[in-house]
Amino acid sequence: MHEKFISGKTINLRDVEVSDAEFILRLRCDEDKSKFLHKTQNDLQKQIDYIKNYKTKEQEWYFIIENKSGEQLGTVRIYDVKDNTDFCWGSWLIKNGAPTNTGIESALLIYEYAFYQLGFTKVHFDVRKDNLSVRKFHERFGAQKVDENDLDVFYTYSKEGYENIRNKYLKFLK
Repeated sequence: MHEKFISGKTINLRDVEVSDAEFILRLRCDEDKSKFLHKTQNDLQKQIDYIKNYKTKEQEWYFIIENKSGEQLGTVRIYDVKDNTDFCWGSWLIKNGAPTNTGIESALLIYEYAFYQLGFTKVHFDVRKDNLSVRKFHERFGAQKVDENDLDVFYTYSKEGYENIRNKYLKFLK
């Protein structure tokens, strides 16, 4: 079941809709933003079809990050669920000019939702090697590097690890 709405302190995460396709495509095709992502064709119909297909999936959550007025600020996804305990998150894009807290608050909302609402105990994800700011962000949270290849660094992070730092960041949620 897709969560329709997750409320944060200054932002919300809401389930993506077909009407978000153009916004998502602009973000994913932005040369600067997309340099660390899998390539996306600049094809609105393919983006619409992707969203329609997503809506049929049970173990995937795709959110639009928005401010309290409903302005679209970015995207983030939970996917690649393994054994109902382990998930991946990504497609984390935030538009230029978004408030500076958007990144950290959206990450915290993902962890809060995945660990405490969905019951996951572990997360895995990969970050492009050259994406140093995002790698440092995850490492500050306590993510553990488990592997790498020519393109990516692979991380894992546990609910227990999150709980160890959670109080330090709660001010971004309350």
